[in-house]
Amino acid sequence: MPPVLFVSHGAPTFALDPGIAGERLSALGRQLPRPEAVLIVSPHWMTRGSIGVTSSPRPETIHDFGGFPPPLYQLRYPAPGHPELALQTVDALRAAGFDSHADADRGLDHGAWVPLLHLFPNADIPVFQVSLPYPCDARTAWQLGQALKPLREQGVLVIGSGSLTHNLQEFRTRHGADAEYVHQFTGWVREALRENRLEDLIDYRRQAPDALRAHPTEEHFVPLLVALGAREAEDDALTMVDGGITHGVLAMDAYLFGAEAV
Repeated sequence: MPPVLFVSHGAPTFALDPGIAGERLSALGRQLPRPEAVLIVSPHWMTRGSIGVTSSPRPETIHDFGGFPPPLYQLRYPAPGHPELALQTVDALRAAGFDSHADADRGLDHGAWVPLLHLFPNADIPVFQVSLPYPCDARTAWQLGQALKPLREQGVLVIGSGSLTHNLQEFRTRHGADAEYVHQFTGWVREALRENRLEDLIDYRRQAPDALRAHPTEEHFVPLLVALGAREAEDDALTMVDGGITHGVLAMDAYLFGAEAV
């Protein structure tokens, strides 16, 4: 059974400037057993009322951002989709009590294709995306991960793509050294994961230091809870992939659940 992964996709420029996080995701991708398909959840696709699942056999690369260097808009991630597994995912979500639908028109947003460029650069593994419900708190995200867990039995690698910290205002205005609160927040998350403190992680906005500064809104943190929901058991092997900090405020750590990484 494939493991479960949480990745930080940072800013769209992560596609062009991979830094240490990109190098380590690439190394991780080479170590992982090849999955049948990748199911990825990103904060850049949220749907109200019904969870969407991309079912296109050839999902387009969506450039859902503006004001970045022109070469970024030339990038494509031409991985095939997997309509059959997408429809199975719709059924699994409905069985778990989530309203869900297949979406044959939706492509892959940058929260999906940017980290996949580093993980699986050949784009030869089928990929389909599942939307986050809107609104979505940490407990709902964990329940979503629980609903997606059965897909792992079909050889599907479940990935939650977000950002371990994500303060856009500070991303746009900060210059200089890494912010201390980023270290404090990511250190708390690391310890909570190591100690299997699920309820603390679900209640992170009250429990974690500087949580509201690290995440003024929740959508970039909750993919971590999706990954936690999809893991096999609380004692799954846990591997942290230190991705460093970019722009002083974006922590780029990744976490692997259920498989040892070198």
